[in-house]
Amino acid sequence: MKSSTLNIIFILALFSLAYATFSSKSSLPCSDDFLDLDAYKRMYTEKNTTQCKKLTTLHAQFSWNYHRTSHNQTQINVLIGTKLITDMGWLAWGVNPDLPMMVGTRAIIAIKVPNQSIPVVKTYNITKDTKLHCALRPSGIDVTVQNMKAEHIAGDNGYFTVFATLILPEKYDITSLNHVWQVGYLAEDLEPKMHSTSLQNFDSKEILDLETGHCQNVVHNRQHLRKIHGILNIIGWGTLLPIGVIVARYFRQFPFELKTWWFSFHYSCQALGYILGGIGWGLGLLLGHESKYYAFHKHRVLGICIFGFTTLQMLAFRLKPRREDEYRKHWNVYHHFLGYSLLVMIPLNIYQGIKILKPDNRTWKWAYNGILVLLAIVVSALEIYTWTTFLINNNKKKSSGDGKVAATSKTNEGSRNSPQTDQGTSN
Repeated sequence: MKSSTLNIIFILALFSLAYATFSSKSSLPCSDDFLDLDAYKRMYTEKNTTQCKKLTTLHAQFSWNYHRTSHNQTQINVLIGTKLITDMGWLAWGVNPDLPMMVGTRAIIAIKVPNQSIPVVKTYNITKDTKLHCALRPSGIDVTVQNMKAEHIAGDNGYFTVFATLILPEKYDITSLNHVWQVGYLAEDLEPKMHSTSLQNFDSKEILDLETGHCQNVVHNRQHLRKIHGILNIIGWGTLLPIGVIVARYFRQFPFELKTWWFSFHYSCQALGYILGGIGWGLGLLLGHESKYYAFHKHRVLGICIFGFTTLQMLAFRLKPRREDEYRKHWNVYHHFLGYSLLVMIPLNIYQGIKILKPDNRTWKWAYNGILVLLAIVVSALEIYTWTTFLINNNKKKSSGDGKVAATSKTNEGSRNSPQTDQGTSN
């Protein structure tokens, strides 16, 4: 059994890695509706734009060109845009001389407020205080910025664009330029308020080669780990553990009796689910440790509780009291209560994790919805069959005479009230 379990784990791990690899997104050219914007056409005509690409998050698109100045500096013209269909919001783009991260970024932020036809554009220094929710006010930056302009197209198209010309000092390497972008929906005067806390907002950064257009997605490996984390937990905790419960409930004695086989299936599902879920949980802790400036507290707390409860359930296979022990009945109540609590907590936490992936979570949501629907259909069919068989057997016993019913009830005490009474959890 151990070798077959290890083979299954190996196959699932390869499947997870393959899925993560082939589902990763590559750099794409700008969309036609972005290329049709007046802002892009002006930039293309006046500045001879040569590069345009879709950014990896927030549905943003980015266009640029550059040339060397006589003082050995780099002048770049940039245009960034994304759809903003609300009356209020802000769009930010900036460069960081040290690392591809928000803290330390020299940013250009355009703010659109209601009843304002032209957005206001200013420069800002993003510091650690900004991450602590201190007010972000306009300030000078150590990069010369010229020709700042922002436009917002009202209506369904809703493009919000920012254009600027920057003169970068020598410390900025154009072959590996750290640039970040961000979108928010609240602002007060010239102060942009906190953006959403989705993963897309935290992943809006990359290292760009201005010469070739190639980019290094600095969160690429982290995105792979997230996918593997999700796959392992959905398969391990979200699928195999419930199957183990189904086997223990319906295939031990009633309505189907698999004798000693039920326990092997039950143990295998629980053990394999625990191993896969434990690996996924460990990856989740690693991802949380790497997330220096953000955390998803509800998802983390639920995950820790699930791992702790599943560990207690696995210890039950070794530490359970013997059947003849007088407190075995109380242990059964504890074991069942913990198991059914996990059946509630696991889907809740999986949906919490899927919610974090917004807006790229539709595939995850439908996949797990399908798993839950399939499990629900199986449980409903088995439950209907169980109660139907139980009621038919009871009616037959009643029709055979009171004496025989009384004799039977003594040998099967408790089975008259529920078809699942006193089935226990293991031998």
